[in-house]
Amino acid sequence: MPHTAPTSQPVTGLILSGGGARAAYQVGVLAAIADLLPNAAHNPFPVIVGTSAGAINAVGLACGALHFTEAVRRLTSVWQGFHTHQVYRSDWPGVLRQASRFIGHSLLGLGGQVPVALLDSSPLADLLGRELDFSGIAAAVRHRQLRAVAVTAFGYETGQAVTFYQGRATIDPWFRHRRVGVPTRLALEHLLASASIPLIFPPVKINREYFGDGAVRQSAPISPALHLGATRVLVVGVSGNPAAGPQAQLPVVRPQHSRPPSLAQISGHMLNSTFIDSLESDIELLERLNQMGRLIPAESHLRGLGLKPVDVLVISPSQPLDLIAARHRHELPKALRLFLRGPGATKASGAGVLSYLLFEPGYCNELIELGYQDAMAQKARLIEFLCLDSPPVPAVIPVPA
Repeated sequence: MPHTAPTSQPVTGLILSGGGARAAYQVGVLAAIADLLPNAAHNPFPVIVGTSAGAINAVGLACGALHFTEAVRRLTSVWQGFHTHQVYRSDWPGVLRQASRFIGHSLLGLGGQVPVALLDSSPLADLLGRELDFSGIAAAVRHRQLRAVAVTAFGYETGQAVTFYQGRATIDPWFRHRRVGVPTRLALEHLLASASIPLIFPPVKINREYFGDGAVRQSAPISPALHLGATRVLVVGVSGNPAAGPQAQLPVVRPQHSRPPSLAQISGHMLNSTFIDSLESDIELLERLNQMGRLIPAESHLRGLGLKPVDVLVISPSQPLDLIAARHRHELPKALRLFLRGPGATKASGAGVLSYLLFEPGYCNELIELGYQDAMAQKARLIEFLCLDSPPVPAVIPVPA
């Protein structure tokens, strides 16, 4: 009888993009997926990749990958109870001290050896130190509930997007133009570096280099998941555009007035270009490569001669997050409201910046609910994509002893 090559099970990757407080939306999507799972302990994502605040969610999942639903529940609890002072100093002494340091450093050149930014994110380090047990990552890898977890940060000295990953020893590092993958044992500093939004939060030193938010210069956000072995990916975006996917056509927006843009309005567009545009472009490029790959005969894929299509499912906000943030701007602490009033962040036109910085229960809970509803709106597609209508099969190929 002729020998038939066994078909390998697909390896599902989860990609959680960055975006500060916008990452609360991702928790709602994960909560919906947890409710759809037939087995509460099963982790449906052998490969988990995160950037910026998405890196925090990614590592939170990986630390609890031995019991996925419980890990999602813990993440949800943290985000539902978030307050701005748990992420960065929002009291009068903290805001004034950081503002004076920023001005002294930027305009007068004082304290050049100390990393400085507009906001002091030291409370976030305390929070993550209490909430995360990094030993859970190694345990999940050992029990084959996780193939790899990765976070991406940007090196200010080298100009490279560095993906720090922890997982199976069989995963080789990679070196591409301005994109490298480095095996390591993930720790608190990797998360803080990946979530350090340029100018807003201070950079973090890892080994001999200072790192910032991984969304900077990350031209191919999906790439790390593929390097780590994913053959299909679920992307949870944080774009405020109500796009149904990479092919969706957005309506033409016409200007309503001729007033010059505020500093917050300009900053909002810069943040969107950093956190959103590269991901959407990468998804569009992958879809085009998939179309090319489908034109290549199947036998060429088996011989490694073609572009094997990568199935992609994207879940992104069905409502603009800027508008949601504008409705909750009164929740911002008084000191920050005054501090951000001048640049225009407390106005409706500057809500783009606010949507990244508003770590308050009202805003975060509305994003969680939106994420849950958007995911449930794609319930049938999620069940098919994650093969939830059949018993879970380990996606990690066993390594011979």
